[in-house]
Amino acid sequence: MSDPTVTPRFIADAMLGKLARWLRLLGYDTLYSQESDSIIAQLARSEHRILLTRDRELAARRGLRVILLTPTDFEMQVAQIHAAVGIPPLTPRCMVCNGPLSPISLEMAHPHIPPHIAATHRDFQQCQQCGKIYWRGTHWDGIRSRIARALGCDQAPDTNSGVHFTSGENRRQ
Repeated sequence: MSDPTVTPRFIADAMLGKLARWLRLLGYDTLYSQESDSIIAQLARSEHRILLTRDRELAARRGLRVILLTPTDFEMQVAQIHAAVGIPPLTPRCMVCNGPLSPISLEMAHPHIPPHIAATHRDFQQCQQCGKIYWRGTHWDGIRSRIARALGCDQAPDTNSGVHFTSGENRRQ
């Protein structure tokens, strides 16, 4: 399934919401669907996505590219996917809606972030779709450690995006 010239696109079924968010953090374009199996299969086919599932019946449907996940631990699931696609992590995507992130200035972020964050941070990313603003929160080292364990390396790739969400007030209307 590994083709280094093609960036994989995934669709995760209803059992894999946490995994979908973490794959987005790693930069993988990952839809998350709680729809019926037939709709998920149809989306996977029509959008040329790799289906991520733990459901053997769904995985057995014809015409799908599937990674049938056997581990229940999400770090092991990330490791299985990484081994299957062989693509290193990419630029992070929005963990909420899967949209691409773009750098924004402190001035643009300032009205939407807590004052102590504005005083202590300078690097911000904003989702181009839902408007969420990200920065490296105090938990960033823990996140990097979990990613490193999942990818089987000493240190996770460093990205310019944090994973701390602001409140809903920064959503575009």
